[in-house]
Amino acid sequence: MIGDTFLAIVNPAAGGGRCRKLVGPALERLRAGGVKVEVVETSGPGNATIVARRAYLQERSKFISVGGDGTAFEIVNGLFPEAQSRERPTLAFLPLGTGNSFLRDFSDRGADHSIEALLAGRSRPCDVLRLTHATGTLYYTNLLSMGFSADVATLRARHFGGWGELGYQSSIVLCLARFRRRAFPLRVDGQGEVDRRPCLFLTFSNSKFTGGTMMIAPKAEIDDGLIEYVRWGPISRSGLLRNLPTLYDGTHINHPLAERIAAKRIDFSLDAPADVMIDGEVLTLWCQSLDVLPLAINVVV
Repeated sequence: MIGDTFLAIVNPAAGGGRCRKLVGPALERLRAGGVKVEVVETSGPGNATIVARRAYLQERSKFISVGGDGTAFEIVNGLFPEAQSRERPTLAFLPLGTGNSFLRDFSDRGADHSIEALLAGRSRPCDVLRLTHATGTLYYTNLLSMGFSADVATLRARHFGGWGELGYQSSIVLCLARFRRRAFPLRVDGQGEVDRRPCLFLTFSNSKFTGGTMMIAPKAEIDDGLIEYVRWGPISRSGLLRNLPTLYDGTHINHPLAERIAAKRIDFSLDAPADVMIDGEVLTLWCQSLDVLPLAINVVV
């Protein structure tokens, strides 16, 4: 029956074409274990959103994101906002692209863990975060970042896209060289004055990791109905270099210039669009607000 079958939405270009080579054996493992799978390949950027929306409106509710963070992001944005008033969809993952930071909360074993979760029929409800910006709405399950972290992601996407980990490290070095600290005015949960203090970066997370192994929001939980907001104030370049390893084990939130808040809503007061990184995708958006759709999707983890 269609309701029992997963639709695998495959981005064959993910991971520099690595996904195309690995997807066949991975899907065969699933089918051999009794998981019913149909496959659609995407034809370009944004196509996974179109495919997912069309399938969901045709009463499909189970999907597998085959690719990286960006593929899952596109699928989620194909399911919402329709999923707010229909059957709660289920999303599984085959991380065969550059990476999947969301899955890192549950395992560092990548596709092997994902296949085991699918074979075991393991799933749990997950919040979806909703970003309203000047020209529309976006939905995500991992994180939104602004400032240094978004600068690194933007530089990597625009200039070092095919370099893998070397591209990521090169982008960090170049962003350290220009090192910008600036304000992103916002108010948390409608309380107090607008916060206009300069900072190095801001992140608004649903899960713990970004960049594959960077634990940017160590206290985030995917099902608590809250946005994990982490702010690192105007640390110096040398201070960041000394503390860079703490971004990988989550202890950066203990730094005197760091803050974390579990929030229900963020309202932005930006005076212009800003570069952001949202679930692996780099965009320039005039952000207005963030809120949470509690337990809006099932994730196979």
